[in-house]
Amino acid sequence: MRRPMVAGNWKMNGTRASVAELIESFQRQALPAAVEIAVFPSFVHVSQVLDVVDGAQVSVGAQDCALQSGFGALTGEVSADQLVDLGCEWVLVGHSERRLVLGETDEVVSQKFAAAQAGGLKPVLCLGETLEEREAGRTLEVVARQLGQVLADQGVEAFQSAVIAYEPVWAIGSGLTATPEQAQEVHAAIRDQLARSDRRIAEGVRLLYGGSVKADNAAELFAMADIDGGLVGGASLKADEFGAICRAAGN
Repeated sequence: MRRPMVAGNWKMNGTRASVAELIESFQRQALPAAVEIAVFPSFVHVSQVLDVVDGAQVSVGAQDCALQSGFGALTGEVSADQLVDLGCEWVLVGHSERRLVLGETDEVVSQKFAAAQAGGLKPVLCLGETLEEREAGRTLEVVARQLGQVLADQGVEAFQSAVIAYEPVWAIGSGLTATPEQAQEVHAAIRDQLARSDRRIAEGVRLLYGGSVKADNAAELFAMADIDGGLVGGASLKADEFGAICRAAGN
């Protein structure tokens, strides 16, 4: 039985004051024990969040890590080892904003996935297609290519300590959401691709949906057979909304 997971990606948002208020409000929420909950603040707020959250109930991750593990001359970057030293458990890898805006290739994403695990972090590998790719009927091809790079480089065994998030680019922050059936189709294809290498590992990997997840659509999405929770963007910045999504995953 896969344990549901809800992860909140705060992106480039927050001040020390607003982060403190958000965490305080979130800690007043009734959260289901059966759901694993993680939040991903910006680098500048990671320590602040770690200082106040109950690690038994909410874990903390980073939104990115360097493609080089350990320590060294890589100005401006933060390694997985440094994040683990802070107390992080998770890291996002391959988010569409980094792929599209910052030009991260499938190869770079695969390197970061490996560096994250080498440093002791559990990666959340983000996959997803653009609107143009979906309209061209290339969704499954694009997602298979993105996943296939990591599979080829790192092997299916690496996914025993990783999570995959399917995030259609056209649904992120747009208010648009894939229908539960559209999301399930892609999630099932991801699991099938993993199963061709190892069915046992494939059945154990948690697959999250991301892309304008809200309290009013979460339960319907999470009811799908291969959707094990959500990677939540804007709604994770509202304690009541994020709490409701977590409870939907627990139901």
